[in-house]
Amino acid sequence: MNSRQRRGVILLLLSVLCALGAFAGVLVVIGDVNSKVGAEVVAYRAKGDIAPYSPLSAGQFEEVRIPRRWLSETAVSDLGALKDKIALTTLKKGSLLQADMFVDRPQLQPGEQEIAIMIDAATGVAGKITSGAKVNIIATFKGAKDTDPSRSVIIVANARVLGVGKLTALDKESDRKGPAEAVPITFALSTKDTQRVAYAESFAEHVRLALVAPGTDSAPAPGDRTYTLDGDR
Repeated sequence: MNSRQRRGVILLLLSVLCALGAFAGVLVVIGDVNSKVGAEVVAYRAKGDIAPYSPLSAGQFEEVRIPRRWLSETAVSDLGALKDKIALTTLKKGSLLQADMFVDRPQLQPGEQEIAIMIDAATGVAGKITSGAKVNIIATFKGAKDTDPSRSVIIVANARVLGVGKLTALDKESDRKGPAEAVPITFALSTKDTQRVAYAESFAEHVRLALVAPGTDSAPAPGDRTYTLDGDR
């Protein structure tokens, strides 16, 4: 073997050693990253925006894998936890699902009754009233006589909504005037308030809902529950 061949062999060995050194360095870096990041676990993020008080289902979320150390202790790793739950606040698209983002779906409390009425989707719901929300139920009545003024009455204040149904076509053969389509709204009410709502649905010209701001527990003052145009002058 001449000197040129020896130099070639030496260079080849050096190249192999450098490659082995680089590979070992990569392994060290990967090991260091894994030791800092840790094992990945399953988490779930919202596929789209979810409104407050909306019922939650597995189809609204997608699975992602995230290092365990990057997740909070409240992160949800099992979508079975969503059964009978509603969103507590607005969930933005891409938000990681956490246990403090939802609560139990509202249920009847002792002394309450469940009643459902049809509400005009355009003027009474507008897509903003959801399960768990509180509303004032307002009915408008014509005067008993032609000379009596029409009036609007808050028949129930802070009514708790149990559920919001789907848009439904109303019976067009009915003689009663009203919208062609409406949404069934289910409330949890006391016996007296249930009677008030049933009366208004049967005899009022219109029944509408006014969404109450979250955290509001006080009812309107007695003088503010009934309104007439004459009384506003």
